[in-house]
Amino acid sequence: MQSILITGGAGFIGSHLADALLRRGDRVRVLDNLDPQVHGSEQRRPDYLDGDVELIVGDVRDRDAVARALKGVDAVFHLAAKVGVGQSMYDIENYTDVNNRGTAVLLEALSRNPVGSLVVASSMSIYGEGMYRDAEGHPAAGQERPLEQMKRREWEVSDLRGNALTPIATPESKPPALASVYALSKYDQERLCLMIGRAYGIPAVALRFFNVYGTRQALSNPYTGVLAIFASRLLNGRAPLVNEDGLQRRDFVSVSDVAQACVLAMEHAPRVAGHAFNVGSGRNYTVLEVGRRLAEVLERDLDPEITGKYRVGDIRHCFADISLARDLLGYAPRVQLEDALIELAQWLEGQIAVDLVQQAAAELSARGLAG
Repeated sequence: MQSILITGGAGFIGSHLADALLRRGDRVRVLDNLDPQVHGSEQRRPDYLDGDVELIVGDVRDRDAVARALKGVDAVFHLAAKVGVGQSMYDIENYTDVNNRGTAVLLEALSRNPVGSLVVASSMSIYGEGMYRDAEGHPAAGQERPLEQMKRREWEVSDLRGNALTPIATPESKPPALASVYALSKYDQERLCLMIGRAYGIPAVALRFFNVYGTRQALSNPYTGVLAIFASRLLNGRAPLVNEDGLQRRDFVSVSDVAQACVLAMEHAPRVAGHAFNVGSGRNYTVLEVGRRLAEVLERDLDPEITGKYRVGDIRHCFADISLARDLLGYAPRVQLEDALIELAQWLEGQIAVDLVQQAAAELSARGLAG
């Protein structure tokens, strides 16, 4: 039995991770500020958070709250972060303060009181565009699409000579291409944790989450995962809105598989310290396809609406090569999208979602961040 802290643990991923740790027999403590954008204006303890979880309501930027949360802890999962590409491009100070400075406050406390392992939630967003193959079959890193190209509604990624590239699975070896404030802050979180872990003898591991979906996702947050955004629209009798032409490809991974990867990373941290791992399903789908599948399982006769619009910071294709996590962590995704969507649909039928998607889109357009 270990005593484990999860920062941001009252949220979507953190609560599922807490369940997995409790099943192992661990003691679980959560530090969470119950952000109103995620938890609602009342900021109550979520009903889904297991009663055996000790909740400390506090901010990861608060040194005293962090010190209380770390008392007697054997391992730390650092999940606390502001999430969302679009919002990060105008809420710049807040994203940088929560994600970057919050991580620094936590790590400074850990430098004084090291723990047995540290696992930090990173993101696929650090890659920017994923990996591609050129016409000769050689791998090529995708380059950020110029704004002028987006305005012409030319969506696909090409090489410098204008030749089309074919998307392939993205490995951890792809260099970062930080296309948003959110991506920059997640890379900062990742590198800070691995750096300080190495310096102070804390086995630290970074997990680069791809598109995580499942029960308990914040349905009224228009900057959360795409499946939750689609669900919010469908529950309100509105068609999901799909940017560009809907053919952008992503790796959608179940939150239960993400929780599995987190536990494995903690267990193997002394052996794989300093590594970053992709956490995905190893499969990929178009955004349009997933929108249609969700509408079908929810029995809503609402075909996704292709808007032909774009957002600054969005990428075209990125899906995971998970071979490193398979080989070094023993990670093996167990959940198929088809089965998980049925479970998600059952949970969604009892939920109330405030659809703020168009309001968020208008905010981005007003700032010149979408078109």
